[in-house]
Amino acid sequence: MKIKQVLINLAIMLASAIAGLFLCELGSRLFLDPVDYLSPIMVRDDILGIKLPGISGGHDEWGFRNKKVPEAAEIVAIGDSHTYGNAAKMSEAWPHKLAELTGKSVYSLSMGGYGPNQYYYLLKTKALGLKPRLVICGLYMGDDFDNAFRITYGLNYWAFLRGAGLGNTDPDIWEKETKTEVSWHKRIRNWLSGHSIIYKLVINGVLAKIKGRFQVENASKIYPDTTSLILPDKNVREVFWPKAVLRGLDQESPSVKEGMRITFKLLHEMNAICASNHIEFIVAVIPTKESVFSRYLEHNQKVAMSDYIEKVIANEHLARQACFDAMKQDNIPYVDLLPAMEKASEGERLYFYGASDIHPNKNGYRVIAETISKYVATLNR
Repeated sequence: MKIKQVLINLAIMLASAIAGLFLCELGSRLFLDPVDYLSPIMVRDDILGIKLPGISGGHDEWGFRNKKVPEAAEIVAIGDSHTYGNAAKMSEAWPHKLAELTGKSVYSLSMGGYGPNQYYYLLKTKALGLKPRLVICGLYMGDDFDNAFRITYGLNYWAFLRGAGLGNTDPDIWEKETKTEVSWHKRIRNWLSGHSIIYKLVINGVLAKIKGRFQVENASKIYPDTTSLILPDKNVREVFWPKAVLRGLDQESPSVKEGMRITFKLLHEMNAICASNHIEFIVAVIPTKESVFSRYLEHNQKVAMSDYIEKVIANEHLARQACFDAMKQDNIPYVDLLPAMEKASEGERLYFYGASDIHPNKNGYRVIAETISKYVATLNR
């Protein structure tokens, strides 16, 4: 009888715990936006590489990070994870902050891992249908050139852009996100990430702050290709991935140079498409984290991997100048976000606090939105 009673009590406790978690999950969905917490399901696509199959993880019917797909939008923002708003809530991403600052409707066509090819395709197939007055393309210096090369030489749809005689390459920029052969416990975590707000609150909320400080102070031990910059008197505690960033900026790399050529060609085409449809087109040039903190990193031998950091900063300088020259030649308006990000980083933390992500936080996206909004204001004069 005792064993039976114990089992009954355990069953009651388990059922109560499950019911409690269910009620907490239900309650969280009443007050929190699922798109900020649930991981979406990605599927392969022969043109975009990957896409979201409509509503997934709280995304809209087109598979993008908006409340819904509107009939029209005054501004359309196109970009990668830096426009999507990784490491921040949807309302904190720069397209949504831009809507608040300008009072205009803004629709975000952005996805992590996307690059110039996807920007061009989404402009033609999605953005034009929203009848915008302005299209803003967020060009991230860290990997957009590499992405342009990999998609062009990895997916047959884009073969018409090939011009350097380079061989085919792997277009799978999202391998980690779309990998299917994983362990059973990883499958459970993946399922919870896509279906439970409570799970993501615990992992990304309660534990994130504790984990963040530990990661920053021990980055190179946890992730071999990282380095930290800790300046308590400057309120600077940042982690950098210079090796990975350099791969997308190396001006001696044939694939990067080809990616730049493709990028400039696609920006030219996007500008022409917008002009023919009486739409303003702007490129927002988003710098790498290394360049934002270059005043502390450059010629600083005390920082680990300083040789790679020096190369990142030098190569980004060259790539930025080439980018600006190409846009000036094509009369493409652009907003250089580096000066504003550099200045703002002196007074507040602008990036995700930890070693597992190099994206801006809500402060960084706010600075981007404020800088773009000032430029947008000049168009309305």
